Amino acid sequence: MVYDYYASGAEDEWTLQENRNAFSRILFRPRILIDVSKIDMTTTVLGFKISMPIMLAPTAMQKMAHPEGEYATARAASAAGTIMTLSSWATSSVEEVASTGPGIRFFQLYVYRDRNVVAQLVRRAERAGFKAIALTVDTPRLGRREADIKNRFTLPPFLTLKNFEGLDLGKMDKANDSGLASYVAGQIDRTSAGRM
Repeated sequence: MVYDYYASGAEDEWTLQENRNAFSRILFRPRILIDVSKIDMTTTVLGFKISMPIMLAPTAMQKMAHPEGEYATARAASAAGTIMTLSSWATSSVEEVASTGPGIRFFQLYVYRDRNVVAQLVRRAERAGFKAIALTVDTPRLGRREADIKNRFTLPPFLTLKNFEGLDLGKMDKANDSGLASYVAGQIDRTSAGRM
């Protein structure tokens, strides 16, 4: 179930295959007889200097893959001198990730129907030192992830979506066959996500 969650995509997985094909077309071009001893790959994102033009995108529920989950990702991003964007659906809270040490961090946020929940999440991220909000508006309808449906995917019982603890958001129905999909579908604002 966990492997399929990470390895699969929605519907016929066409976009997943296209992404793999795009990456396979990227090749390293060797430089011969050129001085490459002083390469500077630094760049800036929203005014923050990072060591390379690569950031860590939000990835949900990382503790399903490894016990340290988002903690390890935060430390790795900091050590590499780049930005980590923490998923709203993380298994570590913004406060826990901030406690891992220094680093530039952004927080990924969905637009929920309950704007009070949105405001609470933004305030928590701000208090924890997160520098920007990565607003996700491409999920008014969750893709049909057939592997998750077949596996009756739910978050393992020893994990929680830590950023939602203590918020009046409701509980994910772990008994429901569509688990995460139905929960997300019930909470994300489909009417105004693109107008925020």
